[in-house]
Formats: sequence, C-alpha cells, structure tokens
Amino acid sequence: MNCSNCGHFNDGGKFCVKCGHKMQEEVAVSQTAAASEYQPQPQPQTAYAPQPPNQRVQQAKKVSKSFFSYFMEGIKHPTATAQAAGEGQFINALITVILYALSIPIMLYVGWKLLLIQFVRSMFKLPVISAEMDPSDIEEFNMGVSFIKATDINSIIHFNFTDFVFKQGIFIFIGLAVIIGATYVAAKFGKVDVSFKEFFSRFGTFLIIPTALLLIGLVLAFLHVEFFSYFMNFGLLSIFLVVPFTIASFKPSETNGLDRIYSTLIVYVVITIVLVFIANGLGEEAKAIITRMGESTELSDFF
Repeated sequence: MNCSNCGHFNDGGKFCVKCGHKMQEEVAVSQTAAASEYQPQPQPQTAYAPQPPNQRVQQAKKVSKSFFSYFMEGIKHPTATAQAAGEGQFINALITVILYALSIPIMLYVGWKLLLIQFVRSMFKLPVISAEMDPSDIEEFNMGVSFIKATDINSIIHFNFTDFVFKQGIFIFIGLAVIIGATYVAAKFGKVDVSFKEFFSRFGTFLIIPTALLLIGLVLAFLHVEFFSYFMNFGLLSIFLVVPFTIASFKPSETNGLDRIYSTLIVYVVITIVLVFIANGLGEEAKAIITRMGESTELSDFF
C-alpha cells in the first residue's frame, strides 16, 4: 500500500517505514470508498405496480354514498333531517332537485302511451259519449286500445328521447329554481335570517318525499303499470306542501315581518304560474305527438 504522505510503498504495518505516517487511516478510507462503489442501486418500478385510485371515481363514490344516506334519512325522518340540513347538504339537495326535474319527463316519455289510453278511456266513459255508442262501437274501441298497446308508436312518430326529456327537464328545473327563489324571498319578508344555500338545502330535503313518489311512478311506468300516473300527480302536487313546511321550519328572529300565511299564498301564486308554463310546454309536445300520429300512414290505415 502506498503512503498518502510520501508515496512510499509499504508491505504492511501500521506506520510508513519512510516518513512514519499512520497507515490505518488509509485502510479505513480505502474500505469506505470500496463499499460506496458497490452500494446496490434501487430497482426501477415494474409495469405491474399498483396504480393510485382515480380521484374522480373515488369522489363520485363518496358523493353517491353520502346522497343515498341523506335520501333514506329524509324518507325516514323528513322533518328532523330538513331542520338539521345546513349548507353542507347543498349538493345533496341539488341532486334531489335535479332528480325531481328529470323524473317527470322520463316518466312521461316511458308511459305516455298508457296516459293516452287512460285519456281515451275516460273520454268514452263520459255519459254523453257512452250513451251514443253501440255495442259494435265499443268492440272497435277495445280493438283500438289493444292495437295501441301492441304497437311501438315511438318508432312510428319518431318520439325523440333527448329532445323531449332534456328540454323539458331543463324547463322544469328552471321552474323549480323560480319557486325556490320566490319561497326564499317570501321567507326574507318574514324576517327569516338565513343564507340561500341553507334555505335551498332545507327546501331540497323537504322535496325528498315528492321525489321518492316520482321515482316510484317512474319504476311503475317502466313496468307498464297504469297506476304510475297517480304517483306522478301526488309528486307534482306535493310541491304545495314543501313550501309551507320549509317556511315554517325556520323561526323568525323578529315578529313584525310578513305573516307566514300571506307569504305562503304569494308563493302558491308563483307555483301556479310556473305549473301553467310547464303544462303549456308539455301540451305543445302532446300536440306535436298527436299531429305526427295523424300523419302516420300505419295508424291512419287502422282507424
């Protein structure tokens, strides 16, 4: 080993035979350098290493789980759940409002043929019409109803799902937004000190039961059960109960505000106007359907 001090070669020993420099330090330095040269390198990550979970998927699962718990709790304990709903439930309340708005046009799209049959039956059951009908007319009428049931009329009149459901769904959602806004303004006139997000959350929570009625009606419509229309009507009319429940659930900070009875009546006027606009929109769609049915050669040949 060469001495680092003078460069003299030594066969061994602790000190250099020429200058007396200590050789043990040279040995330790050499061993440390050799160890560092042969230090194992980290292996590259293989292609089969587990990937981190998708953040969007995890967030969607979290939101859906939270909404399901919130929705079921709102069905079991509607008043307590609504009164406990704060701004943290705004997203769940918004999902409820969207479900309410979309379930109506989807239900009509799926079950409008059953509604048409119910309407025709009710018309022919009127005393003025039924008194003028012969047994042969009744038989032809029953054959017509059976034909409508067995025919895929959507393919004949080209009833577009996207055009009807999303257009009417957006229209109904805007109507609900107007109703919620009018209810919030009425509550403010009643000296209710609350933020809009908290008010929206409470309104949406009270809307859970009407939405559940509409969802049940939607399932029945998919199963072609004619009673689905009753659930649709109950879900629509329940909005008249959501308004007073929401306003009454808040305790006004002052007693000199607008009386709750008057504020509720004002909102009812707004609801009536909104429902009239929604009915007109659905009526225009119904007219278009009837017009296409009248222009259909297949249905014209039958009747």
